Amino acid sequence: MDKTNKILKTITAIIFVLIAIVLGIIFYLEVEFPTGLSSYFKREYYGQFGSLALCVELLAAGIYLLKQDKKVNFALALFGFSVLMDFLFSILGVFQSFLPVYAKVIFLICSAWSLWLAFTDSFNLGRISIWGALVSFILGNIVELFFNLW
Repeated sequence: MDKTNKILKTITAIIFVLIAIVLGIIFYLEVEFPTGLSSYFKREYYGQFGSLALCVELLAAGIYLLKQDKKVNFALALFGFSVLMDFLFSILGVFQSFLPVYAKVIFLICSAWSLWLAFTDSFNLGRISIWGALVSFILGNIVELFFNLW
C-alpha cells in the first residue's frame, strides 16, 4: 500500500470512529429510561437503541480499518447496508426512522463511502466475498427491522 493510500485509510478510519463516538454520545443522552419494569420490553424503549446500533457498527468498521483487519470489508458493508435500509424503509413508508435529519445525512455519506470501500477493496485488505456481501445485507435488514418494526 502506497503512502497516500495509507494516509487516506487512516484518515477515513479516524473520521468513522469520531463520528460514531460523537453521534453515539448524542443518541445515548437522548434515551429515555422508563420507571416500570414492563416498559423495558416495549418497542418504544428498545427502538431508541437503533441509532446507537448504527454507531456501534460504524465504530467497529473504523476500528477494523485502523487495525487493517480482514473483517473490515464485512463491517463496512454491514454498516452501509444498515443505513441504506433505514433510509429506504423510511422513504417507502415501512417505518418512520428514529434518526434525526442531520444524522441521516452524515450516516448516508458514511454509508456511501463505506459501501464503496467494501466493494472496491480500495485499501487492499481482501475483497468481500459474495457470501459476505449477502450476509451483511441480510444482517443490515434484520438490524433495521428489529429496532424499527418489531
